Amino acid sequence: MHGGLKTVKAVPKLGRRWGNAERERLEAMTAQDTLFYWKGPQTTAFVERFKKVCPATYVMPCSSGTAALHIAVAASGIGPGDEVITSPITDIGTVIGVIYQQGVPVFADLGANTYNLDPADVERRITTKTKAVIAVHLCGNPCDLLELRKIADKHKLVLIEDCAQAWGTKFRGQPVGTAGHISCFSLQNSKHITSGDGGVAASNDERFGPLLQRFGDKGFDRVKGGLFEQFATNYRWTESQAAVATAQLDRLEGIVATRLRLGDLLTQKIANTPGVLPHQVHPEDRCGYWFYFFRVNPAALRCTRDEFAKALGAEGVESGLGYIPVPLYGNPVFQKHGFFSGRWPLREFGLTTIDYTKTNCPEAEAILKTGIRITIHEGMTEEYILAAAEAVRKVARFYKV
Repeated sequence: MHGGLKTVKAVPKLGRRWGNAERERLEAMTAQDTLFYWKGPQTTAFVERFKKVCPATYVMPCSSGTAALHIAVAASGIGPGDEVITSPITDIGTVIGVIYQQGVPVFADLGANTYNLDPADVERRITTKTKAVIAVHLCGNPCDLLELRKIADKHKLVLIEDCAQAWGTKFRGQPVGTAGHISCFSLQNSKHITSGDGGVAASNDERFGPLLQRFGDKGFDRVKGGLFEQFATNYRWTESQAAVATAQLDRLEGIVATRLRLGDLLTQKIANTPGVLPHQVHPEDRCGYWFYFFRVNPAALRCTRDEFAKALGAEGVESGLGYIPVPLYGNPVFQKHGFFSGRWPLREFGLTTIDYTKTNCPEAEAILKTGIRITIHEGMTEEYILAAAEAVRKVARFYKV
């Protein structure tokens, strides 16, 4: 930034993410008599392969990760005024289903360097209205599922795992999505594997599992038939999405193994760098590194987070500020409580006293003000990561107090 040579000479490109395997399945699909998901050969194949990634008795593929979360919330029985505790640093899709079911998102604070729910703060925010917890595995880093499940069982809550960014991630050696009552995955274009868009809701719980298909298919039970016993929207996907997603599942292990190796290498190389707080992953866990996230300590540096990030970019590192601009509750739609045509009937009818203008998660807010994300993908090399790490150290040395 002040002259001289860049530390990183070139950023490796991701390259094509699909090819012959996807083409073969799509060609097979065009020979089918139907593109409808139910008992379709592509969807059937997807479900079989998905169960190898996330062992689950009940699997409902659907149109998006947001749809999967809505299905999970509806299957959990969330209704007017019920509270659901979750992370303030996540995509709004995590809470859309809660709001549409007339539930109330309650935001708990996060771990300083895991960026996941702080179990102690989750428990502090439980009330008589709390019915569920949505644990978001941000960046592909597993939440503390052991403690969150203990809390859920103690208070008789439903634990939903938002695994949108956590394909191939493991908690203490077990695939994420198997510790909670319901798990939700995304196949949106930016995720580890993709069908352009799409999602999955899955469960091993006999109370909720049988409901997933119904809440993704207008409330209709395609196993037993009969009349509509639940009211739900249409979140079905198509055989074309299933064809691509099934082929993508075969690529998953290689993708995640590469990201894991590169992300852990970056942590190793920037550890103990003054003013830099690396991404914290438990040594027994497997992080999928949807992206790498670290924080800077302004007190140890002669620069702001923004200046550090600008200098890092000038060194050639593919990076950016934070993740989302503000915590979810800081967005205008929350600050105005304007979810339904600018209104929120729950508050108008006295079914909740939640006021998002007064919501406060200090650590989450600090994370977004001091965090820097570094892009990691399977097209990158160890040489690039080593250069990126040197760039982080170089910038930190320059600005060291």
